[in-house]
Amino acid sequence: MDFRRRSTTVAAALLLLLLNLIRGSFCFYLPGVAPEDFLKGDELKVKVNKLTSTKTQLPYSYYSIPYCPPKKIVDSAENLGEVLRGDRIENSPYVFKMREPQMCNVVCRIVLDAKTAKEFKEKIDDEYRVNMILDNLPLVVPIRRIDQESPTIYQLGFHVGLKGQYSGTKDEKYFIHNHLAFTVKYHKDLQTDSARIVGFEVRPFSVKHEYEGKWNDKVRLTTCDPHAKHTVVNSNSPQEVAENKEIIFTYDVEFQESDVKWASRWDAYLLMNDDQIHWFSIVNSLMIVLFLSGMVAMIMLRTLYRDISKYNELETQEEAQEETGWKLVHGDVFRPPSNSDLLCVYVGTGVQFFGMLLVTMIFAILGFLSPSNRGGLMTAMLLLWVFMGLFAGYASARLYKMFKGSDWKKTAFRTAVMFPGIVSAIFFILNALIWGQKSSGAVPFGTMFALIILWFGISLPLVYVGSYVGFKKAAIEDPVKTNKIPRQIPEQAWYMNPIFSILIGGILPFGAVFIELFFILTSIWLNQFYYIFGFLFLVFCILVVTCAEITIVLCYFQLCSEDYLWWWRSYLTSGSSALYLFLYATFYFFTKLEITKLVSGILYFGYMLIASYAFFVLTGTIGFYACFWFTRLIYSSVKID
Repeated sequence: MDFRRRSTTVAAALLLLLLNLIRGSFCFYLPGVAPEDFLKGDELKVKVNKLTSTKTQLPYSYYSIPYCPPKKIVDSAENLGEVLRGDRIENSPYVFKMREPQMCNVVCRIVLDAKTAKEFKEKIDDEYRVNMILDNLPLVVPIRRIDQESPTIYQLGFHVGLKGQYSGTKDEKYFIHNHLAFTVKYHKDLQTDSARIVGFEVRPFSVKHEYEGKWNDKVRLTTCDPHAKHTVVNSNSPQEVAENKEIIFTYDVEFQESDVKWASRWDAYLLMNDDQIHWFSIVNSLMIVLFLSGMVAMIMLRTLYRDISKYNELETQEEAQEETGWKLVHGDVFRPPSNSDLLCVYVGTGVQFFGMLLVTMIFAILGFLSPSNRGGLMTAMLLLWVFMGLFAGYASARLYKMFKGSDWKKTAFRTAVMFPGIVSAIFFILNALIWGQKSSGAVPFGTMFALIILWFGISLPLVYVGSYVGFKKAAIEDPVKTNKIPRQIPEQAWYMNPIFSILIGGILPFGAVFIELFFILTSIWLNQFYYIFGFLFLVFCILVVTCAEITIVLCYFQLCSEDYLWWWRSYLTSGSSALYLFLYATFYFFTKLEITKLVSGILYFGYMLIASYAFFVLTGTIGFYACFWFTRLIYSSVKID
């Protein structure tokens, strides 16, 4: 009895830990979440998030450099996705009063020593940005375009500082942004006199503050008048970062009434891409892919119809022996392939991926995965991956039984462990590198433990349940019988060489997604929001159709050449698009990113290797099932004695 109680207690503790790590994951999913109303004079607390840089891709916590801390630093509760993204949300000394402007508020004064000066200089060199949050809105810097008719674009966060020449000297110096001019935009309710925050902007300045006498909490700055409507910023005297330099951090806050309603407050934040999205170019490329796919499908249907009609009209066995083509390999086409167990594992994993992506995009299209929920998309994908293990086990077991397999438990275990194990090994190495850089992006032990619980506590049992159900069902029967002795495969033409045809097969699926891939990579590596899920779903559907059709076409040519080894080739044909994805990621690295550090480069290629591997499993499974359906269809449509 004691043992049972202890087991129950341990299980409850593990469940509580898991719930604490993923709590808040769905709190902002529903579009109808109630906004917060503020009355005049209500306290507004600004929170600080990680420091980010597109040059290093290594996030750091806000207080990793000597910024002004509050009396007590309090960490906010974060969901699983936020932790994996490297978010570290904490309180700050920046506190506003609703609709009460403040000018020249002194936050703190610090004197730099050699260590702190070096820390600031390193962050300025790497172009780190400071991220803050007010009422769940990220802080942005408005940037006016030269063309006044174009809308204002926004930069997420402000730079720690800048460097350049000053006072005619040739030496480059470092300057810190120590004065922040905040603008809080609000939408007022005329009936209740309450207001809702709809915008949070800042203009950073570097100001060398001066004061009379010795420093104390009540000293008056001569460079800044708290009673003025606007702080006078002397840009000719910026604050240098150097040893023994005194830095005084100050801020203003201005409130502006806005016509933007609370429900639309994220619209401006979602237009942060500096380059206009070339909709015509994207749609044009997709239409070309659709046109080519439609033409190929039409040709295939007409050719197949003619083949089947011709084969069924043959009256004598002598006439059948004179024929060549895909009918001659009917006795070998469903012969189990080599490494059939591994194929079952990869197909099951692909089904798991397909289900996860499909459900995620449907929820995103319906508005349940808003960008306002930081980490929500990643959390949803992780949880859906875990629960889709049920379908992975079912798919692998059904195929395994068709191949006359008997040890379904071994296949189920490999399905549950193989792909996550490879990804976990790469992720562990990358996480060790991030931890070595003392970055907040390093996943803590508690989160790693939660991921292991999700994997072995939920995903693994679900895979076994799915495998059990799939293996108990009757085996899939082949439409034709398989000969005992394998048929010899004739010599193939050069263009039917497996490597050549596989590489050719991956071009069209990659062509369907590469334009959209640019925006996805930009959102991930350049800290921008990705929000056009409707268009992504369209691209995903086109990818599925393209993978299926190109695999069917090449499979048909292969069978016509009397080569019946189609199982693995059908998987690799569309799966080879992952190779082009990785090559494109390499091209993107050298043309769009400014990463110079070795660790950052390893992180980029490590994560893109994981993404390419996942893309291989997904597209390979789509191609395999399309070819599987196609071969069963054509061989069940002809009369075979």
